[in-house]
Amino acid sequence: MHIDSIFHAAQAAFLAYKNRSGREKGHFLETLAEILESNRATIVPLAVRESNLPEGRINGELGRTTGQIRLFANLVKEGSWVEATIDPAMPDRSPLPRADIRRYLTPLGPVVVFGASNFPLAFSTAGGDTISALAAGCSVIYKAHPAHPETSRKVADCIHQALSACGLPTALFTHIEGGIEEGQALIQHPVAKAIAFTGSHTGGMALFQLANQREEPIPVFAEMGSVNPIFCLPKKCENETDALAKAFVASLTLGVGQFCTNPGLIFVPEKQAEKFERAIATELKDITSAPMLHPGIAKAYYDSIQLLEARNELRWVKAADSRHLINGSPVLAEIKAADWLKDRLFQQEVFGAFAFLVVYRNEEELLKIAQQLLGQLTITVWAELEELKSNPILINLLQEKCGRLLFKGAPTGVEVGHAMQHGGPFPATTAPNSTSVGTYAIKRFARPIAFQDMPQSLLPEALMDANPLGIWRTVNGDLSK
Repeated sequence: MHIDSIFHAAQAAFLAYKNRSGREKGHFLETLAEILESNRATIVPLAVRESNLPEGRINGELGRTTGQIRLFANLVKEGSWVEATIDPAMPDRSPLPRADIRRYLTPLGPVVVFGASNFPLAFSTAGGDTISALAAGCSVIYKAHPAHPETSRKVADCIHQALSACGLPTALFTHIEGGIEEGQALIQHPVAKAIAFTGSHTGGMALFQLANQREEPIPVFAEMGSVNPIFCLPKKCENETDALAKAFVASLTLGVGQFCTNPGLIFVPEKQAEKFERAIATELKDITSAPMLHPGIAKAYYDSIQLLEARNELRWVKAADSRHLINGSPVLAEIKAADWLKDRLFQQEVFGAFAFLVVYRNEEELLKIAQQLLGQLTITVWAELEELKSNPILINLLQEKCGRLLFKGAPTGVEVGHAMQHGGPFPATTAPNSTSVGTYAIKRFARPIAFQDMPQSLLPEALMDANPLGIWRTVNGDLSK
């Protein structure tokens, strides 16, 4: 891999692309979505074979991928995302005149994106990180995940077809394969301006530390997963035991538990615990083991469970089936809240269909749990309205611990839209003020720049007095078109 030449080409492509109009960038993204759809018959079987995921799931994931590409295409064509802000000159202001100052968001430069193992399409080659970076105006150097190489190559080929069809530089997107050494070299290259990653806590922290050891530290947007706790309050638990157990198990076992929003922790009141546990056990009874993404993930899953099996605090409601090279079986362990509070090991993610059922005694213990809870992507509260109203401190505490707080349903399933927040406080992510899903993801790969007293003819169109783009802007503090 000639890394210098790759980055130099990516930088040249970035400089040629960053100031292209939103219409041109949107057209490129729409072209890519069409090309991916036209290659569905080739892409889907490849992804199924390499990921062990069912055809229906992969077809849905391809639809999600093209859907989010079109979402960003519409965003950049409309153009207001750049947050154009104008304070016109006030030469007669007393005691001092005000200069003309105009600010907007400009793309960062070449971005390094690491593919995810659990989403071979939506969080990989043409996934949310790549697309939001390209939409922002950045070039992308993509490090493919070794779990699905052929799928990644095919999608990369589709991206290059779209670039060619739109007359854009080939080096705007570069596909790289390799291992840890290649990944480290990408992060350390001085031309790289940001890193995007979806994966394990260990992997994300290694990238974060490496990026911060550079002579010029760069941002790392690492989504490292979480245990996505569910807080079940007494009245709700009593009134809807069977329905809640069913929803929990469906979310826990979806995709063999291989989602970053998989609920690995559920808190239930002591008085309803036995009844709720029986309902969960009933739902788990007919769920058999199924293939995980690859043998390495299955091994890590069972290794984590084996470590927990040595702990006396746990009672196994549903033990692991016989260990298998690739299949993962659902597992549930019960623990008292007092014991759970003593050891952070019980907050670590076990990637797969594993969960702790934590039995709490009262509201006081529930508040202690909320205080000690680590940062999460999601937290779910199952409670009746009167229970929510009578527990404002708990709800306020939980807001501080997550990126998305749910009051209905289960955490699996991340809507791709404008309001979605898929991120959270550390250790769920390294950048709690950002999201990796939804249109706000574009702002990870842009930075503000202000122009002072720049001639009108040289200003970006977004900042010109005439507003030729017709976008929403803030002028003298007022939002207008």
